[in-house]
Amino acid sequence: MRKITINIPDNKYAFFLELVKNLGLEKVKDEAVDTEQQALEGLEQGLREVKLIQEGKIKGTPLKEFLDEL
Repeated sequence: MRKITINIPDNKYAFFLELVKNLGLEKVKDEAVDTEQQALEGLEQGLREVKLIQEGKIKGTPLKEFLDEL
């Protein structure tokens, strides 16, 4: 079995998914949804950490140290 990755314009996406389903191909993984979900989870985690820093429950990283790590 082989796997391919293609970029599909937003206006053709629904049509493409319907085509794949009608061809009876393997399960389709919507990476855009996964990426959005991961981004939301990352933001939620970051906000939880900010809240904990503000409450003094954990120590934050000074901006200079953070930038030096990049």
